[in-house]
Amino acid sequence: MSERALRGTRLVVTSYETDRGIDLAPRQAVEYACEKGHRFEMPFSVEAEIPPEWECRVCGGQALLVNGDGPEEKKAKPARTHWDMLMERRTREELEEVLEERLAVLRSGAMNIAVHPRDSRKSA
Repeated sequence: MSERALRGTRLVVTSYETDRGIDLAPRQAVEYACEKGHRFEMPFSVEAEIPPEWECRVCGGQALLVNGDGPEEKKAKPARTHWDMLMERRTREELEEVLEERLAVLRSGAMNIAVHPRDSRKSA
């Protein structure tokens, strides 16, 4: 096909293929309802796993499957605290040893915590 034959057509927008002779996958209509009373149907393949919830087409809220099981409750993990993460890395004996080392440094005066480096700049 020459370039002149395609000039002026919208190739990106328009498809020149037809649906004739194409067998679509078998479908089923699934009905959802939201809390505000909106009901709508969504087409799914017969082989597809049907989700128990879907976004409402009208209000955008959460719509639940009509005549179906509700969404499964997700197992919530307990929140990991700083202490939990620390205990994953060290034993209690190691922590006590580190604490004693740091206290010895503080008591010896080797670490001057009374004067902060920023504080000394202000006075100068």
